[in-house]
Amino acid sequence: MGLVDQVNQIRVERPEWIRERLLQRRRATRPSGDQKLMIIACDHPARGVLVAGRDETAMADREELLGRCMEALGCPGVHGFLGTADMVEDLTLLGALEGKLVYGSMNRGGLMGAKFEMDDRFTGYDAAAVKAAGLDGGKMLMRMNYADPATADTIEACAKAVDGLSDRELRAIVEPFVSTWMAGRICNDLTPYAVMRSIAIASGLGRTSAYTWLKLPAIPEMERVMATTTLPALILGGEVKKDKDESLALWQKALAIPTVRGLVIGRSLLFPPSGNVAAAVDEAVGLL
Repeated sequence: MGLVDQVNQIRVERPEWIRERLLQRRRATRPSGDQKLMIIACDHPARGVLVAGRDETAMADREELLGRCMEALGCPGVHGFLGTADMVEDLTLLGALEGKLVYGSMNRGGLMGAKFEMDDRFTGYDAAAVKAAGLDGGKMLMRMNYADPATADTIEACAKAVDGLSDRELRAIVEPFVSTWMAGRICNDLTPYAVMRSIAIASGLGRTSAYTWLKLPAIPEMERVMATTTLPALILGGEVKKDKDESLALWQKALAIPTVRGLVIGRSLLFPPSGNVAAAVDEAVGLL
């Protein structure tokens, strides 16, 4: 029986098992102060993003996607997973999240290519659901477009999510970008100054920043960029690049900064140019 068939059978016959399995899942211990984390991410499909590299439908086959996630999560040195409820539940039912840190993706309403993309509403987990599912925290995308009024609602929603998670002593992972409309699509500004501005704004969200971590791109001048905050940061993977050595070099340089606490990588490891998921994950883990 395939992975999809296994999960589908439970969803049809015993959907109540999903909540039971989530609460029975063996939890991970809290990371130590000097531990660098490796988190596998897969929440792009819920925003209508199925592309990886040149393949526009790479993430459309759930059987293959689950298999790749399970292979990555089974590699030594991988500490956790970040995804939407459907992915978290599928992988929980398949036993792939035992002993792992798990973070729920919260706002997926800003569908890629939509005219309303900047109105990035919370259509996934909320703080109460993160707690109820026994997860370790929630992640939110906060793109700030100074020319689009919908940005204000997104920032406010992120601030409320930070409050909701911190009230429950759960980690809030904020992924901030300064963004602009270019030729009808949203583009993130990855210049050092823009990333520094995004960090400063994200750091001030909510009633407390005690449980807030940042999810940031690895860019040149990363030491200068990270000097903007005392908050811990995880480095994201971004688009799948042909030159994996370029990505590895940027990640390694960022990881040398004390406030950078690890990597949270999705398509770059799940759909590497080589096609070898385990080898790509092992290389990334080696940087830690």
